[in-house]
Amino acid sequence: MRDTLSHFRWAFAATIGGLALAFWLGWEMTGTLSGALSALVIGAVLAVLEISLSFDNAIVNANKLKAMSPVWRRRFLTWGILVAVFGMRVVFPLLIVAVAAHLGPVAAIHLAATDPARYADIIDDAHLSIAAFGGTFLMLVGLRYFVDEQKEIDWIDRVECRMRQCARVRGMEIAFVLLLVLGFSWMMPSDDAGDFLFASLLGMLTFTGVELLGHVLDAENGMRGAAAVGGLGAFLYLEVLDASFSFDGVVGAFALTQNLFLIAIGLGIGAMYVRSMTLMLVERQTLTQFRYLEHGAFWSVLALAVIMYVQTLMHISELVTGALGAALIGLSLWSSIRYNRRKRGCAFPDSEPAETSQEA
Repeated sequence: MRDTLSHFRWAFAATIGGLALAFWLGWEMTGTLSGALSALVIGAVLAVLEISLSFDNAIVNANKLKAMSPVWRRRFLTWGILVAVFGMRVVFPLLIVAVAAHLGPVAAIHLAATDPARYADIIDDAHLSIAAFGGTFLMLVGLRYFVDEQKEIDWIDRVECRMRQCARVRGMEIAFVLLLVLGFSWMMPSDDAGDFLFASLLGMLTFTGVELLGHVLDAENGMRGAAAVGGLGAFLYLEVLDASFSFDGVVGAFALTQNLFLIAIGLGIGAMYVRSMTLMLVERQTLTQFRYLEHGAFWSVLALAVIMYVQTLMHISELVTGALGAALIGLSLWSSIRYNRRKRGCAFPDSEPAETSQEA
């Protein structure tokens, strides 16, 4: 128990400091105790929202980190968290406003501080492009895990086995995503369809470009020493992946508050817990102990990608998104526990047969 809590000491410190800062911000803005307490509660709710939406992000990160060199692993868990907190939770929303409203960075910050309602409207107007880009990138991330001939373990046997067999056809996952994108664009007004298609193609190019760059960089580093493999290329991949996971949380946060600084505090606290969970999963080899946990996380990634697509047509509560992801991961964890019990010969007599795995 003490060892587990040690992984979260920085997250606990960020929680105390962040909530204190949120309380002070509310006091400065309103000058009342009720206003300060309201800001404190909003900051806490945003942190919980970010954690619930990003638990699958921690598992996916851990899946990639376990193959990285120790040096680059430490760099991601230090530098990477700075990019995640300040880059995606502060700079990214400002960049959206700056581009959409044709403003400079300083003017965007001034707008966020003086006219948060207009700032939130600009973010909301950019939601379609954000959802299209993030949904496409995450869809390819999830499919790349399942459409893989080297994958040896299946959780949902019939479905995952078929998906694994699709890897024999080169580019099958790209073709599937293109068909999905065309289907959603067909249901949209012509003006929105163009923006949706452009952002989706940009997400696809980003995924392909990051993977290509990762292979090139890691191949070059590998020629200098085996310890360098899984270095800069994997680092860049994880940064873009974290950005894609953050899209729905950043945009959804505006449903609770239009204050950029309060959003940054709440989501920043949540990001620290994601970092701590990632570190715990890697160091304690949790993914090895629970056979199907990765599968649940990547199914959650695919579900999130579909939800981001659907959100371009209708509103879906972030609570639904978080609950669905948590349910998939919870089911995969329970299946893993049942498998471990059966393997040890300790399964309950009246329990259902545990899920089987299929060797490739």
